[in-house]
Amino acid sequence: SGIDQALWDLAAKSLGVPVYQMLGGPTRNRVRLYARGGSPAQIREGMKRGFTAFKMGPQGGRPARIVENKRFVDNVASHFASLREAGGPDIDIGIDFHGAIGPATAKLLIKALEPYQPMFVEEPINCQNHDIMAEIARGTHLPIATGERLFTKWGFREVLEKHAATILQPDLCHAGGITEVRLIAGMAEAYYAAIAPHNPLGPISLAACIQLDASIPNFMCQEFVDLGEGYLKEPFKVVDGYVDIPTKPGLGVELDDNKMADKINHDWRNAETYHPDDGAVVDW
Repeated sequence: SGIDQALWDLAAKSLGVPVYQMLGGPTRNRVRLYARGGSPAQIREGMKRGFTAFKMGPQGGRPARIVENKRFVDNVASHFASLREAGGPDIDIGIDFHGAIGPATAKLLIKALEPYQPMFVEEPINCQNHDIMAEIARGTHLPIATGERLFTKWGFREVLEKHAATILQPDLCHAGGITEVRLIAGMAEAYYAAIAPHNPLGPISLAACIQLDASIPNFMCQEFVDLGEGYLKEPFKVVDGYVDIPTKPGLGVELDDNKMADKINHDWRNAETYHPDDGAVVDW
């Protein structure tokens, strides 16, 4: 995936055009981003910054058990209700189960969330069983999203054929780069499915995503972590929850080696999560 992105960057720079021009030209002038919004305060702060779309995880008070009790389900629903109240009816708020919820509990949670109309329910169950996800999708009017743990067009084919999701979230750094995700987007369009690329990574990943987002008709919303401060010579700028599509050649960004000097030789480690009941390893 990384080599594919680099080759697109080099090829487009050799022609002096953005990558999206090589993909058929832009289908829009700007790309909508969604921010993190796990609390009413974060929603209100994000709205002040111009964001109109957010995503959060289920807040039940602790990690989910395989089969959950009523208090956990009520906690998740009441917390999401507080976000909806903070954002109002014009704000889109997605909820990400992150594949950490069992099918029976996922059905209970989705039913409890329906009155508050989440923008989507992401990975309501572990994404490996598309039959069960399709069953969940048929049982609700809420859009189901999945894709961060699926790879290449072959990984997404079954999701589309079984109508297991209406929003696909391929990761351009894992699923095959710009070339493969452009094909996935075309497959999704034939099934009336939208594309919302997964991107918990850095600004180069965001730059690649934006090039794709600019070129496909069924783009929905773009995930991001940072806009490139401390990495890029010209970080992305958000205006009213959108970033303008780049006009510079290639991926449209340049790394700032001086700003990145303090990022070398880091000792960062991914967080480890364990269930408070019995210490079992759990997804976050």
